Amino acid sequence: MIEIRLHGRGGQGAVLAGNILASALAKEGRHVVAIPSFGFERRGAPVASFLRFDTREIRQMTNIYAPDCVLCIDPTVGRAVNIFDGIKDGAYWVQTTAKPIAELQFSEKIATVGLCDAVGIALDVFRRSITNTIMLGALARTTGFVSLESLRAAIEDSAFRDAGLGQNLEALERGYHETVVHHIERRVAA
Repeated sequence: MIEIRLHGRGGQGAVLAGNILASALAKEGRHVVAIPSFGFERRGAPVASFLRFDTREIRQMTNIYAPDCVLCIDPTVGRAVNIFDGIKDGAYWVQTTAKPIAELQFSEKIATVGLCDAVGIALDVFRRSITNTIMLGALARTTGFVSLESLRAAIEDSAFRDAGLGQNLEALERGYHETVVHHIERRVAA
């Protein structure tokens, strides 16, 4: 079973991103459970969304405390909450940032990092900093957990059916193609 924790801020679409990802994974024949968590439920407050998927039926419906992957759709939320809390060894981290990897601090348990200037892309595509579909493309590129084609189909079936569909499909594609993936050389204790 693979567990993903999505971090963002209220109003950025972290929960919607989790639902779109769940739909895309289901289209690929996976069993999926998506669990939103809102906290203070106000615009700008840190929010998390949880998703687990497997090839077998999933009975576990709890929040995720030891994720295999952290997807962060906001460049600042890591200053408000510990996005790496409980992360598994060898995990993936997919982050919205314009900074190079050398300027970032992250858990020594991270094995693969995907960095995407999603805010820059969002300002270009949407004229505002909504990064959720961009970061779904970044997740697909970084992890290989889901195909770009399945994400495209899930977005076409989502709430964007009329308003903003073309923009969200462009955002997804750009997130996928403009993400830089780093494989971290990890030291093994002797």
